[in-house]
Amino acid sequence: MAETTLSGLIHGKAAHADPVACVEDISAELAARRVSGYPHSIWQLVLHMNYWMDYDLRSISGDAAPYPEHASESWPDHPQQPNEADWRKTTAQFRELLAQLAVVAESDTAKLDRISVKIGPGNSRRQCSVRAVLFEIIAHNSYHTGQIALLRRQAGAWPPERGGDTW
Repeated sequence: MAETTLSGLIHGKAAHADPVACVEDISAELAARRVSGYPHSIWQLVLHMNYWMDYDLRSISGDAAPYPEHASESWPDHPQQPNEADWRKTTAQFRELLAQLAVVAESDTAKLDRISVKIGPGNSRRQCSVRAVLFEIIAHNSYHTGQIALLRRQAGAWPPERGGDTW
């Protein structure tokens, strides 16, 4: 698979929604809105994706952090006092982490095939290629970006300003 395909998937090309477009044009109020029966706000979803992108980038660089003891550690508390400045900071970090992943995705084949140690549940260690780590985070982000799209639709805020599938 061409490295440009990996980079494209990170940015929501092909069958994936653009993760940045899904969050860049909404207010802190909408990002923090809770929907009855759904456990997370858009803001929490973005913070959760930031957590795992940072985790995987550290794994790729050889700085593997301990795996969270409980899933709740990767799910931040709901913002208590949502404001635009904090939301913009969250989305800026999101954009930066995606950009860092894209740089890795555009690496040469030798770097993408390099074996990385990934820490898993119970701090088990497994070896996988950098390419495999990228595919894992792409799938994870795509899943949660889909949740964001559904929450936006429910709020009547779909499609994003830069466009998105409406069917």
